Amino acid sequence: MLKKILYILWVSVFLILLFFGIKNGGMMNFLDIMENRTFDIRQSILINSHSRKHNPDIVIAAIDDASYEYILDNYGEWPLRRDVYAKVVDYIESQSPKTIAFDLMFVRSMKSDTASDNALINMFKKYDNVYTAMNLDNQPEDLRKPPILTLPSVMPYPDTDKTVEYSNCRIILQGILDATSNVGMINVSRSNDGVLRRMPLYLKYQDKYYAQLGYLIANKLSGSLKNVRPDNEASVTLNWYGPAETFENIPLYKLIKAAEGKEKLDYDFSNKIVYFGATAASLFDIKTVPVDKVYPGVEVQATYVNNLLDGSLIHKVPVWVDVFAGILLALLTVLCVLKITSMPVALGSSITIYTLYIMFTYYAMQFRYLWFGIISPIIFAFFAFVITVIIKYLIKSRDFDQQYKLATTDGLTELYNHRYFQEQLQVQVNHSARYGMPVSLIIIDIDFFKKFNDMFGHQSGDAVLRQVAFTLKKNVRLTDIVCRYGGEEMSIILPNTKYDEAVNIAKKLCTIVSSKSFKLTNSRESNVTISLGVASFGEDGETPAKIIESADKRLYNAKENGRNRVN
Repeated sequence: MLKKILYILWVSVFLILLFFGIKNGGMMNFLDIMENRTFDIRQSILINSHSRKHNPDIVIAAIDDASYEYILDNYGEWPLRRDVYAKVVDYIESQSPKTIAFDLMFVRSMKSDTASDNALINMFKKYDNVYTAMNLDNQPEDLRKPPILTLPSVMPYPDTDKTVEYSNCRIILQGILDATSNVGMINVSRSNDGVLRRMPLYLKYQDKYYAQLGYLIANKLSGSLKNVRPDNEASVTLNWYGPAETFENIPLYKLIKAAEGKEKLDYDFSNKIVYFGATAASLFDIKTVPVDKVYPGVEVQATYVNNLLDGSLIHKVPVWVDVFAGILLALLTVLCVLKITSMPVALGSSITIYTLYIMFTYYAMQFRYLWFGIISPIIFAFFAFVITVIIKYLIKSRDFDQQYKLATTDGLTELYNHRYFQEQLQVQVNHSARYGMPVSLIIIDIDFFKKFNDMFGHQSGDAVLRQVAFTLKKNVRLTDIVCRYGGEEMSIILPNTKYDEAVNIAKKLCTIVSSKSFKLTNSRESNVTISLGVASFGEDGETPAKIIESADKRLYNAKENGRNRVN
């Protein structure tokens, strides 16, 4: 019965923990942060194992520190004149690249040099494989009136019901918008800890959906993207190839020199995907990602396109899968604890199970691009371990207590048995000898018990034994040890009790028993008397045997002198 109660308690505790875990937003946020960290660790291990390779045809035209310095020295200002970009694009296009994309926003007309703007606009008119970026935001209307976009929108995925929506946008040059529809958004998605792990496929603005730049490019290049399963916010999780500069970086200043005929660049751009973007920290387009704390935004875009093209986006498994994993780990843990006798072995087995599960999540991410949760399932399993250990030892403790009770208790009277009496008397005598503390012994015999059995039957005799035992136990101190000595004889060990005090206690017990009516079988009642012999450590002996011998002699004298008395 107790086992059933404890198992019900175990299940109840799990359900309560699960309920409060779901209900408590702070706890869920903490678990989410910890789970994200396990994702980062797995990604870092994967890139260090060199198990995945990036697409070598994706290159970065990097506005690095050297290029930024070159631009300031040669053009006197930042941003760079837009006709220079047009020249660089012409230079690259002469080698037939697949795509050129600007992770830059051309947001304002440079009034001092409108010819540069026109050169850039004409470049977009000239090439249909050149893309540029724009950004949505939530700036108030009194700062900027939300413009109406004429860009083509996209169809949303049917299960993305929480697409991130923006109320405003930072529009780029109208001439570019008129010249090309190859304009994508470059908004990013950051987790609660500020780390960029996901990217949106599209964003909502004025009840329409506009593609993210990388999604727009990959769609155009592949025609049919595979393995794209967005979450309900229309975002996907990136699968990283390495730290910053994993993709080949070509400094922009070298491209400028080559485009202007100042210097030859020994590089072939044919069939390349070229991303223009800032990598210099001073230009403030730096992100923190799972595999690097300082990661240029343009390389995030390159990673995104690479993932889309090779179908390697990470897919987080549904919540029910993590719940099932937690339940499975918990059940395996419970089996280990219940079936394995040695607790260190059970603990080691449980840790081995958790380690194997963590390895499974690592390989699932490496080969199947699946993100199985680690934190919640293992916490769930750990609680299962703790609770099962507690339950096991409660049951074990109860079984031990029960076995100990059976070994030390008389089954009929429920008093301590003779063996326990001998052990405890020795303990008390040793204690008295060491610390000079008194201890006394009372041996009790039920008067005429044999005749009583013959007259009323053994069942009535057993009933009297039980009731006398209960009366004795009820009327002594908690520290006194009441035992069945044998047959109708009982004994009481009285720690810290002198002989005179023990005699008084014996007399009180004799009176209580003689004044009480005892119930027999068949609703009959009878009076019973007892005789008692008292002995003490020191006065009557310094060993258990001598004390017992003295108490026996006095009990015999009490019975010889008329019974129902103390000697």
